[in-house]
Amino acid sequence: MNAVVSALGLAEDDVRGVLEAASLAPSIHNSQPWRFVLRPDRIELRSDEGGRLRAADPGGRELRLSCGAALFNVRLALQGLGIRPLVTLVPGRTTPGALAVIRRGGSFTTTDETRALLRAVGRRRTNRHPFTDAAVPDGHRVQVVRAAELERSWLHVVDDRAELAVLRGLVRQANRRQLADPTVQAELAAWTGGRASPGHGVPRASAGFVPEPQDEWALRDFSSGAPVERPSGKDYEPSPLVVVLCSFYDGPLGELQAGQALQRVLLSATALGLSASFLSQVIEVDGTREGLRRALGGSLFPQTVLRLGFGSPVPRTPRLPVDDLVVPLPGVPASTGSRNPGGTR
Repeated sequence: MNAVVSALGLAEDDVRGVLEAASLAPSIHNSQPWRFVLRPDRIELRSDEGGRLRAADPGGRELRLSCGAALFNVRLALQGLGIRPLVTLVPGRTTPGALAVIRRGGSFTTTDETRALLRAVGRRRTNRHPFTDAAVPDGHRVQVVRAAELERSWLHVVDDRAELAVLRGLVRQANRRQLADPTVQAELAAWTGGRASPGHGVPRASAGFVPEPQDEWALRDFSSGAPVERPSGKDYEPSPLVVVLCSFYDGPLGELQAGQALQRVLLSATALGLSASFLSQVIEVDGTREGLRRALGGSLFPQTVLRLGFGSPVPRTPRLPVDDLVVPLPGVPASTGSRNPGGTR
């Protein structure tokens, strides 16, 4: 039986398409921590606290960032259906336990930009493989910076040599700290190499290559003891475009806003033909995150670091069935209506 039911006046198949789009957002170790409550007048976004990565993300900051990315996809999918989403972040006592509530705010005229972002939803990947040495054009940089601004966040392009050196050092420092932490390493192993529960985790084909000493940036090793052989001379590019996504304030509200900005940035990059991967270690270690904040002037709160460039195609990571993302309401039977097997939006 289907867990997906009608919401916001939409047919079940349309609701399913909205949630399928949400499911394609990025998340730490592909943990997919978003869950949804479907009601006739609203969709509630909640988090799966049981799936939080307690070692790498003890405070749940990256969990909320991931949920914000899924929220952006919900908004985008609703816009594609001609609906203007009305979103309340961190509603508190009015909707206990919800990170956000999405209601119908009227009609929306789909724009070329909306259609381009919608097409990018199913094509976006985290690309952990080497990029080419081709520089990202200035026009592309302007567009990804604008994408963050549209979501009330800030994308800082790290193009000053001294600033790059500071960031590279902080990433390496954080990477060393995590490599020396057995709980972080055990958690990473549990989510990689096919060890995660079905529909979760980073499979071997999406892991990238094992970092080697000549690599300029300390990339996380997702191989979990089963490395993909690196072709001779296939080193990681020494000078990717590195950007830091920041919020203007800390805490759940800033994290949810930054998560939406993250997804708009990633979809904009995908639409431009760019690939992206994360340099998350520096954000996950408190000391290095604070060091990065100071390096950026102290007024912004770094939420994630991205490596952008031109890369080769990579496979999609697994996703949970949409019905598994729906939190059933007490006393409300699951629908027995038709399912839309078409997949993604």
